[in-house]
Amino acid sequence: MLPMRRKDREMERTEAERLLAEGVYGVLSTADGNGQPYGIPLNYVYCNSAIYFHCARTGHKLDNLAANPRVSFCVVGRARVLPHRFSTDYESVVAFGEAREVEGVEKEQALVWLLEKYSPDHLDEGRAYLARQGAATKVIRIHIRHLKGKARK
Repeated sequence: MLPMRRKDREMERTEAERLLAEGVYGVLSTADGNGQPYGIPLNYVYCNSAIYFHCARTGHKLDNLAANPRVSFCVVGRARVLPHRFSTDYESVVAFGEAREVEGVEKEQALVWLLEKYSPDHLDEGRAYLARQGAATKVIRIHIRHLKGKARK
């Protein structure tokens, strides 16, 4: 990975992980076998130093991951345009790694983590929904190889 050009804006690893854990959505970037890029926003959860997301059993991102499991995943946190300064205050993090499907206990745990993050007041209903519909979804884990956070405050 290339070093960050603006070292004065580089986040400490713990701050980058905080943003990754607190983010509401991220953008998954993949490429197909011919190198055609594809970016898609999605819900996710960051647990045990990995990113997890769920998806349908077929689709564009899964086709791309089958051809090339290397991905990047970007989360933007706070952002405020400063028109009078021709600039923006922001914080963002980009993770680079490999994405693979998980199954069994790891899949079930990731789906519960997603419930806890996005539907904390509806856990019982969510668990019942997973019992009925869990088999219709895939869960993908991104094993993070490199993480960069950047902020202008």
